[in-house]
Amino acid sequence: MFDSSLVATRSGWCFEPMTDSGDIPTAESEASPRFEHVPVMCDEVLDVLAEVPPGLVVDATLGGGGHSAALLAANDHLSILGLDRDEMALQAAAKRLAPYGDRVAVRHARFDDLEATVRSLGHTRVSGCLFDLGVSSPQLDLAERGFSFRNDGPLDMRMDRSRGRTAADLVNTADERTLAGILRHNGDERHAVRIVRAILANRPISTTAELAEIVRDAVPAPARRKGGHPARRTFQAIRIEINDELAILADAIGQAIDLLAPRGRCAVLAYHSGEDRIVKRLFRHAAGEVPPPRPDLPPPPGVVAEVRLLWRGAAKPSAAEIDRNPRSEAARFRAVEKLVEAA
Repeated sequence: MFDSSLVATRSGWCFEPMTDSGDIPTAESEASPRFEHVPVMCDEVLDVLAEVPPGLVVDATLGGGGHSAALLAANDHLSILGLDRDEMALQAAAKRLAPYGDRVAVRHARFDDLEATVRSLGHTRVSGCLFDLGVSSPQLDLAERGFSFRNDGPLDMRMDRSRGRTAADLVNTADERTLAGILRHNGDERHAVRIVRAILANRPISTTAELAEIVRDAVPAPARRKGGHPARRTFQAIRIEINDELAILADAIGQAIDLLAPRGRCAVLAYHSGEDRIVKRLFRHAAGEVPPPRPDLPPPPGVVAEVRLLWRGAAKPSAAEIDRNPRSEAARFRAVEKLVEAA
């Protein structure tokens, strides 16, 4: 099932530029650093998905294939469909997963194209779905991608560099109200208005270093001394907006739950409070836990559970994992299992 002609973080593997072959997308810069990523909460992911019935697992955010490689190595009864809109990541994943042959298919697609992509392969049910949301370490570390406030590069931030507006387009054209709303909604930024006014006063802005400096200078001095780099929330908010990350998440999770076979499981790693709130709400709704319209009223009638929560709340990485990989600290892990009678 592995089809490199349709190729559009994470486990001791490396990316080195591949020779062009067929329609495999190629990184824009073959001089880019090696694509490396450690998969977050890999043991927990393996524990959850090892219990699914034999069949297809969709890695809806394939990245470089770290979680998928671990799943394939540990579970002979599973195959993988990997989706990602980052062509560099897909190129790395194709190379990493190639030894698993026809147990793997990879596709250049957003995760809200999950159902259509699964059905295009002739499947109507899947055994599991995995979402590892947000930006990966390789994307942050490659200055040319424009995601990082620490590495100077073009102000891009697109996961799929073949389409869509860049962060520079947004920063240099949006009005004050729009930009401030993005920083508040996507980044919980308390100083949104001050930052946006500084951005407007310094346009045009073309590089990540320029934007990071403008944001840093706009944030009040006392706030700069705590909570990490002052530009962190601004960069996060703009990245989420450029890639529609929150806008498409609910639809994708809904598709995943609908496609699950009996006792199939959907697992999600989130790193942003807004993402985790969406996942929590959707999982609880699918489990039949629909809140009443008002505290003094009963829950709405006719609510049928499709899944069961595998645990309450969000699981978090261990202290040992955080020590090994500090970027894992923000991870929040949730999972559900499809009920037999719901399928």
